[in-house]
Amino acid sequence: MLIHQVPMLTCPKMGLFVELLRAAAILLILWHVRGSDFFEEGKSDKEILDNLLVTTRYDKRLRPTVQDADFCCGMRSPSDPRTPGSPRKHLPGGPLRVNVSVLLLSLASPDESSLKYEVEFLLQQQWFDPRLKYSNKSEYEFLNAIHHHNDIWLPDTYFIMHGDFKDPLIPVHFALRIYRNGTVSYLMRRHLILSCQGHLHIFPFDDPQCSFAMESISYEQTAISYVWKNDEDTLRKSPSLTTLNAYLISNHTVTCPVKSSWRGNYSCLKVDLIFTRDRAFYFTTVFIPGIILVTSSFITFWLEWNAVPARVMIGVTTMLNFFTTSNSFRGTLPVVSNLTAMNVWDGVCMCFIYASLLEFVCVNYVGRKRPLHNVVYRPGENPVTQRLPAVLSRIGVIMASPLVRQGDKNKRETSGPNEIVSCTNCGPNPCTHTANNGCATEVRKKEPPHPIRVAKTIDVIARITFPTAYAVFLIFFFIHYKGFS
Repeated sequence: MLIHQVPMLTCPKMGLFVELLRAAAILLILWHVRGSDFFEEGKSDKEILDNLLVTTRYDKRLRPTVQDADFCCGMRSPSDPRTPGSPRKHLPGGPLRVNVSVLLLSLASPDESSLKYEVEFLLQQQWFDPRLKYSNKSEYEFLNAIHHHNDIWLPDTYFIMHGDFKDPLIPVHFALRIYRNGTVSYLMRRHLILSCQGHLHIFPFDDPQCSFAMESISYEQTAISYVWKNDEDTLRKSPSLTTLNAYLISNHTVTCPVKSSWRGNYSCLKVDLIFTRDRAFYFTTVFIPGIILVTSSFITFWLEWNAVPARVMIGVTTMLNFFTTSNSFRGTLPVVSNLTAMNVWDGVCMCFIYASLLEFVCVNYVGRKRPLHNVVYRPGENPVTQRLPAVLSRIGVIMASPLVRQGDKNKRETSGPNEIVSCTNCGPNPCTHTANNGCATEVRKKEPPHPIRVAKTIDVIARITFPTAYAVFLIFFFIHYKGFS
């Protein structure tokens, strides 16, 4: 029909031009006919792609035109009010919608105390390119365009707010498919080293959060719009997901908040991965050994005050072991300037071990002092149990005595009928009782305690105060820092 529309010119000089024009029109018609028929059965995907991507009809430098707001697959944006099944709106233009999905493959962490997490995942992007439609007569449901990777327009997606790429990508690390209706599926394998944010002041009771985001580096949101495929709010996990020192407890897929985005006029998607630490690891390698070493230093309180070799060996050994254990573990911790839970733990435990060693030094020093007034130490005598009956008797007498006037106070003090005295008529063993029992008595003078007795009393007090104080610290420590997690 185009040939008949060419006017017949009678000028002989124009005859050649008319023939050329007719030939060009015929070639155009034949090319158009061939363009609808070369996708017959038997054609390979390479041949089809070679014809689709010919430079006269496809330019990879141009963004695909937007003909359908939902493009090929019936996927809708979360802000689209239309109900499923409603007729699509054909728009002359607008942002190209790129649907994104992520499939987690593996998780790893260099060590338990790190804030670096290695994440391996598959990133799938889908968009609609009307220039890549091909005939339904072909036997291929999709075309494998991996070898035409450099000839097809691809969104320039890049990652922000993460760490580093572990390995460079090579062609076998992605897949590129083109479907009949022009849908392009681009699948990439990514291996990121994420820099996470954790509350190190409560380490190891914190839950680090790792985030990374995706956006276009050159197309603004008026040109490209990224949306999560099928409005997914969590990442999909591979059935063969493997973890190494990485304990993922939850994840979220959201759009990047404008306030936290450094380029607000670009479409951006964000992934939040929330990890937890293995509490059992820290209890078995840090807390339980620390408790054992601190309580072992308390054993010296039950040894004799003059057992110098045994008490020195226990005190020094527990301190050296705790320093060794603490320093070997502290070398793997992130370096921070503020006070952390591990600093509190190490400091308090070392204080208890050092205090028990100082207690032995104090006891040994007091026990070796020269007694005053030549006081004799009786090894079997317990000052508490020996004097308890007399003290209770005196308290009872005082409570039972009638009230006296101030004028009779001196008389009562001089007579002293209720004064506790030592009696010499009770037999071979001395006894103590009140002075009004009629026996010959001699008043016992209050003597200073023997240094050995003082040293043993310090040990008795330490047996109660040290374990009690350490138990209070353990309860407060775990309740306080666990409450922040």
